[in-house]
Amino acid sequence: MRKPGVVLKPRWYTVAETAQLLGFGLSKTKMLVATRKIRSVKDGGHRRILPEWIDDYIARQVAESEDRAA
Repeated sequence: MRKPGVVLKPRWYTVAETAQLLGFGLSKTKMLVATRKIRSVKDGGHRRILPEWIDDYIARQVAESEDRAA
């Protein structure tokens, strides 16, 4: 039973939720998952993405951008 006022934070996200969080389209996010640029696990017939894997992807993108600018 959940306590009143407690907000549950997702432990993992679907590909569609990840796309929304990143501001990307679903097709682009599926491609990033398929090419393993965003890590995921298969749960039954669905892919799931941990929040820290989204953070890792963002950090890599920022680092690559900074490397190109230098």
